[in-house]
Amino acid sequence: MTRQRIAATYELIEPHVRHTPLITVEGGEFSLPCSPLRLKLEFMQHGGSFKARGAFANLLTRDVPDAGVVAASGGNHGVAVALAAQRLGLRAAIFVPSIASPSKIDLIKRFGAEIHVGGDRYADALAASERHVADSGAMPIHAFDQPETMLGQGSVGLEIERDADDIDTLLVAVGGGGLIGGIAAWYEGRVKVVAVESDGAPTLRDALAAGRPVDAPAGGIAADSLAPRQIGARVFPIVQRFAAPEVVIVSDDDIRAAQHALWAALRVVTEPGGAAAFAALLSGAYHPSPSERVAVLICGANTTAVDFES
Repeated sequence: MTRQRIAATYELIEPHVRHTPLITVEGGEFSLPCSPLRLKLEFMQHGGSFKARGAFANLLTRDVPDAGVVAASGGNHGVAVALAAQRLGLRAAIFVPSIASPSKIDLIKRFGAEIHVGGDRYADALAASERHVADSGAMPIHAFDQPETMLGQGSVGLEIERDADDIDTLLVAVGGGGLIGGIAAWYEGRVKVVAVESDGAPTLRDALAAGRPVDAPAGGIAADSLAPRQIGARVFPIVQRFAAPEVVIVSDDDIRAAQHALWAALRVVTEPGGAAAFAALLSGAYHPSPSERVAVLICGANTTAVDFES
């Protein structure tokens, strides 16, 4: 997982993904001590999240059988694989748990994939997808613990550095860890990459405490995007080596407040997982120094839970 491989992967996927905006806002708009603040608007990616990068990386660098591909997902990875498969003319079967957002299920259907809904959590969908792989011969595309997935997600870091090569700190929400793993591999410690997790699903925090991936709770408001049972086994050593050693934990109330603040100040709508990294800053769970140049990754917006003001 090197900068060279991430850059080479980006050359392959670049025609298929958006170089999403990185905007600068004044911290005073949110009563934050750090100013200016950079926001990477990755929720504007095709399919509504960063996941399109990893999906295209898999489909463009691996040999896909006639049976097509299969993916298990809390929602966003399934949307991304369905989208990439449709655009490349491939078959896709997507497995999601019952907690998946209706907006994500609708997008998967819209992109023409075969969808299976069952089980309560991502781990249930993963087990069902593995049975499908064994029966069909389709190629599995793991949502986070797959080298090609991480190489694609690492291109988020590449774009951020191209647009803002002077940041000190980048806050990144963590579920299974493919996103932070790819980004941390890109920066190689040159920027402080800070993991943010929901207190309902502290997969990375618990793994770091144990020294290895372990089962963690899988609940909270962002459970459909930030709540696998464990951090990825391939992800873990990369994050251990290149990310900041302490994980920032936010509550459901912190995430809701971040969603509302982004809408009130910027008219940006995010899903809970997409607002988690910003919640760390807004809630004070992460305290930057007065001179610290901070960027926040806003990573997903697939939600129907929007109460627009009149």
